[in-house]
Amino acid sequence: MRILPLAVALTSVVALAASVPPAAVDAVAVAAAAAPPRVGSLAAAQRSWPQLSTADAYRETAVRMLSTGCPYANWAAEGRHFLEFDPSGDGRAVEVLGDLATATRVAVLVPGVDTTLADFDRGLGGVPRRAPGRQARALFDLVSKRDPHTAVIAWLGYDPPEGIGLAAATEGRARAGAVALTTFVTEIQSMRPGVAMTLIGHSYGSIVVGLAAKALPGVGDVVTLGAPGIGVAGADELGGARLWSALAPTDWIRRIPQVRVFGLGLGRRPTSPGFGARELPTDGVAGHDYYLVPGSSTLKAVGDIVLSGGPRHETPGRVS
Repeated sequence: MRILPLAVALTSVVALAASVPPAAVDAVAVAAAAAPPRVGSLAAAQRSWPQLSTADAYRETAVRMLSTGCPYANWAAEGRHFLEFDPSGDGRAVEVLGDLATATRVAVLVPGVDTTLADFDRGLGGVPRRAPGRQARALFDLVSKRDPHTAVIAWLGYDPPEGIGLAAATEGRARAGAVALTTFVTEIQSMRPGVAMTLIGHSYGSIVVGLAAKALPGVGDVVTLGAPGIGVAGADELGGARLWSALAPTDWIRRIPQVRVFGLGLGRRPTSPGFGARELPTDGVAGHDYYLVPGSSTLKAVGDIVLSGGPRHETPGRVS
């Protein structure tokens, strides 16, 4: 992601807010919500889990991936499990790590700006730590050793903004994503009643999980990593979920203005004083894309939240 230009662009679009009708900001979300199901989506491919088992869903998706060719055919041939796959446009992919049919704990990881299907495994710019598939794997490898009945899902089930510009400086794409994420999580909850759910958003993905949590009272924890905003004014608007946030001192997100004017801008960060988030450790986190790198203090804390509802370290101090 381009960093300083994004901060400059956000400042610029906010300055133009008075000339942009508020309704225009929601146009993307409205169009996405009204659009028919995409090829390979849960709605198009398997109707609902009560009508089709996860094993059958994996099989149907694998057939489509094999017919698409490399690298996606290789993913299917390796036995990886996908509930959603759509190579059109920027693409969609929803990968499940662990046994979703028997899981008692499920974590859903939502990536941010510039994430596409092509980067799902290799990472933006070919940098593996930026890949949602790799980040989810790092978390799953950590938590599955302690509780085998845990599943981690890498959820690229929406169209994140591309680079700098109006889409990245507004919540329109996040609102459309939140509609899809709410449906997805609701299906998991109907399949696994009583499952402990954790939503994890990285960067712009934090806005998606924040907006979705408002409509998902069954979600116990919301985790934001390097969040520019979260779509709500405070932690008390998250449907009862606990809010945890990590923002490293070296994260460039700190340079993004905390403003929202007529729908332009992303509002306050969850790490702002008085927001109500519980602070996560960031010792050794070198920047915006390092929170879920194996060995990081943040990764360990997120794993503790998924497994126990809170990190096993000292009570969080002041959030700044």
